[in-house]
Parts: sequence; structure tokens; C-alpha cells
Amino acid sequence: MLTLTYEYKAKPTKEQIKLIEHILDVCRKVWNFALRERKDWLNSRKCPVNACSITSEYIIPADAPYPNYNTQAKALTQAKKQYPELKTVNAQVLQQVLRKLETAFIDMKRKGMGFPRFKNRYRMRSYVYPQLGEGQILRGNQIKLPQIGWMEYVKSRDIPDGFTVKQVRVVRKASGYFLMFTLECNVNVPDTFPAGYAVGLDLGLDKFAATSDGTLVERPRFLTQLHGKLKLLQRRLKNKKKGSSNRHKLNRKIARLHQRISDTRKDWHFKLAHKLCDDTGMIFVEDIDFRVWAKGMFCKHTLDAGFGQFVSILQWVCWKRGVYFAKVDKDYTSQVCPQCDTHTGKKELKDRVHSCPECGYMTHRDVAAAQVIRNRGINALGRSVVENACGDGLTGTGDSLVKSQRSKKKGGEAR
Repeated sequence: MLTLTYEYKAKPTKEQIKLIEHILDVCRKVWNFALRERKDWLNSRKCPVNACSITSEYIIPADAPYPNYNTQAKALTQAKKQYPELKTVNAQVLQQVLRKLETAFIDMKRKGMGFPRFKNRYRMRSYVYPQLGEGQILRGNQIKLPQIGWMEYVKSRDIPDGFTVKQVRVVRKASGYFLMFTLECNVNVPDTFPAGYAVGLDLGLDKFAATSDGTLVERPRFLTQLHGKLKLLQRRLKNKKKGSSNRHKLNRKIARLHQRISDTRKDWHFKLAHKLCDDTGMIFVEDIDFRVWAKGMFCKHTLDAGFGQFVSILQWVCWKRGVYFAKVDKDYTSQVCPQCDTHTGKKELKDRVHSCPECGYMTHRDVAAAQVIRNRGINALGRSVVENACGDGLTGTGDSLVKSQRSKKKGGEAR
């Protein structure tokens, strides 16, 4: 089963916007009530019986079961008799809110994530329709959603043949409302076979990326370029009264600026990923946890570059275009010579040139690290670097690579 997610800009009417905001408000209330119920149950079992607090204590019967998803979903059905507001929202939408809360508690233990938080009207930004019913769902640039009806959207690209829309998530962003289609197709796609010309990729703050071919990509400073404007708006925000209309308008203006920075960064990541996949059969990167970088001295620049997002996008683009993608060991990539595999010692950040004392190989430091990454990736596949250079008749390898290099040299001599 192949699953894809397509995002489209929605064009709801004023009545549909009011209904979407109402659904988000009810979902927020259900989330907060369910989270409060779980939190009270956990707090009632924290302290021992002989050492209870003298000020206040959560008193819940000892035989009361833990309020998991099944218990809360059953209680939600009964609560609709007492609170008619819950009947105004699709039942499956509210069930998905409880299921999302259940996932948040599971990820807290499994992935080490933080404790789920209560949501105000700004933090509840989306909800999902797990089923769209039977019959015609799509009609031109419109989609039929439960309760909302036919809603127009900007059809920026067509849905691929063979795919059906299984779920739709309505997302509220600073620039408007968006629809995220979950598309499914009953087909099995085999894993990409490692073949073709290999390229190693080294990521850093001095240069955003360096390839084993010697290409250096400058790091664009998305946040730094608009930091002055953002700082001015946030300085004005502190003088606004909380809850006022002017503060709400200024908050939306700041949010739109943040989204502009985020969209620009993501668009640049996609373009760079596609460019790296041109005439390439394999791409290898370091297996780095960039969350550690985000806690260091250069945390602001690391978050501005968005290395983690770029690696995820690169992996997706490689899969889409049939390029083999793999991660290799990150240790000592800047301390090994890619030519003779000699340990050259630790380099300081100011040392930007790799010079091997054994073989005399000299190149840019990041390019040498990228070549080491490429060599490790090729060796992990049971091949040699010579085989990768000589190729096996595929595009970008072997004779085709030599011919392309010769044509480039002839073109340079003719100029």
C-alpha cells in the first residue's frame, strides 16, 4: 500500500470559515477535558498513602480504571446527552482528537517526548476527517467534506491516476486554510537498488552542503534576512494589552512572517534536493542527530538552516526519483584522508583546508569529509571506490562519465 499526502490551499466561504472555527473550538474543549481527566488520575496516584499533601489532594477511587482511549471514547458518546454542543461536530472528528491524545501519551514513553499540553484557541490548528463517505467526493476543484459540504480549493496539481482520497485534514495557518489529502494506492513499490554514480554529502554551518564532486553550497540565512522586521513587530507586541483586538492582529502579522520564512526555507530545500538528484544514482549523508546541534552555541543558525528537514526532504526526493539514499557513520569524517585513508588528526573550526601529510592530497575540508562519506557508503555496499568511478554502464558512471568530462574540457578549451 502506497500512501501520499498532497497539500492544497482551501478557499472556504464565510459560513464555512465559521463552521471550521466552531469545529476547532469543540475539538479544543474535548482535548483539554480528556487531558485534564488523565492528568488528575495520574496525580491521584503519585504520593503514598501515609504522606498525602496537607493542602490539597486528588481523590479518585482506587478501583477507577485509567482513562485510556476506549474509556474516553465511550464516555464521549454518553456526554453528548448532557452537552448538545458535542452533537454539532462529526463524531469521528472528536474520536480522532482522543486518538491523537492517546498517541501523545504513547510517544511520551516511546520517543521521550514531553508531557501533552493544554491548548488555547491558537494552538488547536487542525482536525481530520478519517472517512469521507461514499459517492462522489471530488468535483473539479471542489471536495465534499462532512458537515461543511462542497469546498473549493486551489488545484495546484492533479491527483495521480490510481490513487483515492482516504482522509482529509483541515489545517489553519497564518496565511489561510489548507487541505491535506491522504492518498492511497494498492501497489507495492520496491526499494531503490543501489546503482549508478555515488555522491557524498557533508552538511555544515560554514557551507550548507559540500558534495564529494567539489560543489559547495552557500548557507542561505532565511531568519537573519527578516530578523530585523520580526524583532520590531515582537517589540511592539509587548506593549499591547492581552486579549485585545490589536494584539490579536499583531500576532497574526508575526505568524505570517514566520510562515513566510518557513515556506521559503522549505521551497529552497526541495529545489536543492532535486538538483542533487540530477545525474546521480546514490547519495550518502551522515547519520547525525541535529537536535544536539540545536542545543549548542550555534543553535540559532542550526535551526535557521533546517538540516533535519532537509535530510527528510532529500530522502523523500531520492525515493521519488529512484535514487538510492543511505546514512553512514558520522565519526571522524573530518579527520580521515579520503585518498589514503590516513588519520590526519583533529581540525579546528578555523582550518578550512584538508592537507594530508602522507599522500599530499589537498582540498577543501568539507569536500574531503564528503568524499569520506561517499567512500564509507560505497564500502558498506560491498564495493570499492574504483568500481564506482569506472562504473557499470549506467548513466553518470563509467564511459559516460569520462565522455562528459572530456566534453567539458573540450568546451573549456574552445572558450
